[in-house]
Amino acid sequence: MAEYKTKEILKEYERSREQAQKDYKERIDYINKSIPEIKEIDNKIRTLGLEMTKLVLDDTKDSNYIDLEIDRIKAEIEALKQQKAFILTENNFPLSFLKIHYQCDKCSDTGFLTTGKKCTCFKQKIIDSAYGISNLKDILRKENFSKFDINIFSDKEYEGEESSPKENMQKILATCEDFVENFNEDNGDNLLLFGPTGLGKTFLCNSMAKALLDKGYLVVYQTAFKIIDILANYKFHDRTSNSEEAYNLLFQSDLLIIDDLGTELNNTFANIEIFNILNNRLINGKKTIISTNLTPLQLKDIYSDRVTSRLFGNYKQQKFFGPDLRWERQRG
Repeated sequence: MAEYKTKEILKEYERSREQAQKDYKERIDYINKSIPEIKEIDNKIRTLGLEMTKLVLDDTKDSNYIDLEIDRIKAEIEALKQQKAFILTENNFPLSFLKIHYQCDKCSDTGFLTTGKKCTCFKQKIIDSAYGISNLKDILRKENFSKFDINIFSDKEYEGEESSPKENMQKILATCEDFVENFNEDNGDNLLLFGPTGLGKTFLCNSMAKALLDKGYLVVYQTAFKIIDILANYKFHDRTSNSEEAYNLLFQSDLLIIDDLGTELNNTFANIEIFNILNNRLINGKKTIISTNLTPLQLKDIYSDRVTSRLFGNYKQQKFFGPDLRWERQRG
């Protein structure tokens, strides 16, 4: 399991801030050499700022006089800033050129908000490190809603089904898009995608993961086998803070995607832990997507009644059917 270390993440933030500040200083130096007038304006603004600070600290002068002087200084500073902006645009520099460009504007690359809470970017770095989700980034560029091609599905009736694979996929796609669109609503939505391999289950899971990651949600995407490995590692081998955080994220992430349910070892431990995850997330209103190649009957044979009652009672079941698209593409 790819583990994260908080210290390493904080060092990464420190390096990011240092680089942003270095780049900012280089842009300042470049502007000062290219347009000396900008440096003169900055010096005037700095002098006025010091003058205002002295006034605020001066308790020998009348308060009304101080207020009037502060208003005057503020007006002068604002006029200088406008003059500076005008000069920059006249010389084809964007106004953002003389701002520090942090990777995350919300926390200024510190990892923490002004409230003291962890920033979304910090939480996502934890997930990236703990679960290796960064390995999905290349996949998500290729497998997302914008790249989904409904026309690869057959529009011919499929044996044993009331609709064609294409009609069925149109309904599933609408359900998945609705899941993403209404994700922040307390609607109890969870999805169970089931059917044979090569029919688009993983593609749609990747598409939903990317859409929600782009919206700033915390998404954990792992196979059932890996999840059991994470749980067993924490409970029986490694009780460090790293392992504990990895364990907790299975329960606390905004969205948990469990891929290939049924491929993990079939034993009492796995049954109990799968139930604990599903039940805990349901109780706390945390949403889950499950993908499996097994049929509902096969799931009932593998899992306890407690697990299957959660799956079939609290998840929208989406059945995939049709010819294996991967085989069809290879044949073509």
